[in-house]
Amino acid sequence: MNRQPLLILVISLILGIFFQDRFLLKEASIYWVITLSLIVFLSGFLKSYFLYKIRSYLLCIMFFGIGVVLHSFTFHDNNVSVSGRKTIVFKISKKLNSNEKNTKYEAVIRLDRENMNAILYIPKSEKELDFIHYYRNHAYLALPKVPEHDFQFNYSKYLKRKNIDYQCYIGGHISCAERNDLSIGEKFSQQRLEVLQKIDRTGISSRSKEFLKGIILADRTEIDAETVQDFSRSGLVHFLAISGTHIVVIFGLFYFLLLRVFPLKYRKYAIILSLIFIWLFTVFIGFGSSVVRSSIMLTVYFIYVLLQRKTDVLHALALSAFIILVLDTQQVFDVGFQLSFLAVLGIYWLNQPILCYFPKQDNRLKKVIFNTISISISAQLATLPLVLYYFHQFSFISIVANFFIVPFSEVIIIFSFLMTALIAFNCDFKLLNHLYEFTIEILLKVIHWFADFNALFFENIPMSLSEVFCLFIIFSLLRAVILKGNLKNFTRLSMAFCAFLILRSSLDFYESRQTEILFHDFSKKKIVSVKKSNSVCFWIDENSDKSKISKFIINPYCASRRIKNVEVRTLPSDVQKVACDHRIYEMK
Repeated sequence: MNRQPLLILVISLILGIFFQDRFLLKEASIYWVITLSLIVFLSGFLKSYFLYKIRSYLLCIMFFGIGVVLHSFTFHDNNVSVSGRKTIVFKISKKLNSNEKNTKYEAVIRLDRENMNAILYIPKSEKELDFIHYYRNHAYLALPKVPEHDFQFNYSKYLKRKNIDYQCYIGGHISCAERNDLSIGEKFSQQRLEVLQKIDRTGISSRSKEFLKGIILADRTEIDAETVQDFSRSGLVHFLAISGTHIVVIFGLFYFLLLRVFPLKYRKYAIILSLIFIWLFTVFIGFGSSVVRSSIMLTVYFIYVLLQRKTDVLHALALSAFIILVLDTQQVFDVGFQLSFLAVLGIYWLNQPILCYFPKQDNRLKKVIFNTISISISAQLATLPLVLYYFHQFSFISIVANFFIVPFSEVIIIFSFLMTALIAFNCDFKLLNHLYEFTIEILLKVIHWFADFNALFFENIPMSLSEVFCLFIIFSLLRAVILKGNLKNFTRLSMAFCAFLILRSSLDFYESRQTEILFHDFSKKKIVSVKKSNSVCFWIDENSDKSKISKFIINPYCASRRIKNVEVRTLPSDVQKVACDHRIYEMK
């Protein structure tokens, strides 16, 4: 507690958030928690030796209570509960990834004199919506569907965490009226939309356009599925999505330019102006969660620099997390939040110990190469347990891919940023367009080449929360072994690893003893799965989309039930009933 008080207090806050999310204390209980937290706070002003000795524990209790209270405010009860066809008035707040048939938006809808957040599905044949109009049309409203089985992604809970109440399906002509009440954020969003439209009108290839929109303006809504899959399989998704790397590079670009304007003695003004620009950029691209996180972390870090305080990565990390969670406690459940903070912790914990095994870094080239390798390994080891838990896949080629791609990321990000700026100001240089298109096409081909190493890509990897905790214990013990590989440290690591193997074997054995018959609803069709031991057989309609069924049903089920053998069979479309284990099941 004496060395990292902020980090421990933030962990207590997070535990309080998890507690409230799990048990959902009622209003009366929340008042008791508030009272207890106030008593603990006031006790800090009492002069007592006993209280002085336990002050650290009291602070942890207080922050635990703060987490419970803050998270209780994020739950909202919607007074309006409707479904079916209604006439709604709405404005859009964000564009989401499109599918084959519809363009998706987050929107604020007006229904029965109440404003609610909703996901809109609009046919692609309709023109693109903007932020400067109100829209009106008939819509079919439905509550987000709760998943049938435990292995499925809980989309309903995901939307609830974002305070989204309904899914709206809109068809036909949409009437509109111009708005005169735009907020500053909406004005920025409209400007961003216009820049995206200007990019669409340039002469560069479609894939390069979508890459440019994604890497700088955080718009991945139209990127083709093959490109997304390549980035995923090569472990380079963080490069495509705007993250800390992008924010640091853009900050560094403006800081470098401002240092050419200001004398060195005015360096702090260059930092302040660069931070102001970063926040303008954050507002411009729509306050994306990952961008806000990165901007807050960068701002906190440079506040230490401006105050001439020793920069402590863990203090800056903890303070950033505290600010984010006070503003929105639901952020702690965001996968990006968890992975980004774990990556920083991993770099702090293992980067320097790993660097000790490299040759002496006596020039800039060696520093770049060795730091790239050590940072990549540290971040990937720290995030591996959660990556396996959420995505159930891992590619060993990702370490090599990051080693080759990350050193060039600064050049690509700066080039993309300059291209976006030129397009925004209607400066269209054909030679520059061809050069950018050529560069991105080479990059995408290299990433596709890495993604094609199927022998190094593993999917449907089972991973439970208990196994995740075991892996984090192993990761925490790894530092001591790397720094000082004596018998004591190695024995601790070996015992933790053996405990993980015992736990994993026990869970595998338990699942191998289970037999299960499930019916799954997918796109108005029934799917039957019959599990026996470590094998499962799926019976699907002969006209079904097998690739989507594999992605949304088969793969999650196999990872959840630790399946080793999968068989897929087809059923004629006219089958009405299925007999299995002396029971008859309806298929329609």
